[in-house]
Amino acid sequence: MKVRDLALQGALAAAALIAAFVVWQREPSAGPGEVTVVDVPARALDSIRYEDDSRFVDVFRDASGRDRLWVRLGYKASRAAFGGANAGATDAGVATAAVGTDAGTGAAGGQPPVAVREEPPPPRELRANEVADKLFSRFAPMRAMRALGELDAKKLEEVGLATSPRKLTLTVGGKARVFALASPPGGWGTPYLRSEEDGRVYLLGPAMLPDLENANSRLVDRRLHTFDLGDFDAVTISAGGATRAFRATGKAPGPVVLAPEDAPERPDDFARNWHDRVWRMMPVDLLGRDEPLPGGEPQEAFRVDYLRAGRAVGHVMVAKGEGGFYARTEHTSGWARLHAGIDALAEEAARVTAPVSAASGK
Repeated sequence: MKVRDLALQGALAAAALIAAFVVWQREPSAGPGEVTVVDVPARALDSIRYEDDSRFVDVFRDASGRDRLWVRLGYKASRAAFGGANAGATDAGVATAAVGTDAGTGAAGGQPPVAVREEPPPPRELRANEVADKLFSRFAPMRAMRALGELDAKKLEEVGLATSPRKLTLTVGGKARVFALASPPGGWGTPYLRSEEDGRVYLLGPAMLPDLENANSRLVDRRLHTFDLGDFDAVTISAGGATRAFRATGKAPGPVVLAPEDAPERPDDFARNWHDRVWRMMPVDLLGRDEPLPGGEPQEAFRVDYLRAGRAVGHVMVAKGEGGFYARTEHTSGWARLHAGIDALAEEAARVTAPVSAASGK
């Protein structure tokens, strides 16, 4: 083959690679009939906010690394309730109390009660999962199924946009683009979207909002670890001031075999079964980043450290707090409340860390 032919083939191959790169970098094209509502590249999108009359959800980029997403879940203050007939009662979590000029006066003195607004708990910031990553990219650019233009007041009332408390906010480069949301009569079908900037109305795709409406179950990373069985070759278990090291062999889906570091030829079945239950622990509630536990710092029950070639891979610390047991790992953003039945694991941790496993009988 001639040098010129080789050069031609090399040039064609380079052109093909460049074309493939351009196609890969290009934003997804709109489907038939779709219109672009907010034309923004994925890297420029800062956050997505969904809210209704009682709660809000933010999916936003980490301030220290824009490639990491977080989910903020919060509640709004309960609506104030007024009415002389209901003085002293509660309405949607808001306690009402009569306020007078002197102690003992109030509703009995003919003055109407004043509602005491109950402040919501602080919002929780939790790690976003892969579903949140995909959802974020679907809003950049944000597209709608159809543009309806500007609707008159009567039509806005008919479709529910005139008084809807639901909003969708996209923040791009620090600038917020706010849209009102309303579902069709009956609650089924594609939601309506109205820009507060220019008043234009759109039909948003039906798949855009369910993840935001159910963010706690769909968008939050609930994993305790990002590594798997087989990604570590040693385990150190600590409980009650005692520590014991094990060699670990095996991989998913079966439990790893644990053998004492000082007796690697004698696998410890009790330790293996105990660790398998620890590995399968599931959080039932995730506390947010920097969120303190109710009742103060918990008392550590046991800790498991995972290593590979002498280097730390991860860990899990289980502690008893108010209302049950909690776990914290190298991956969780805060404490995670665990399911029932952890008491037995905490009690058996002392047997696992004994110099000779109590289950082995040796």
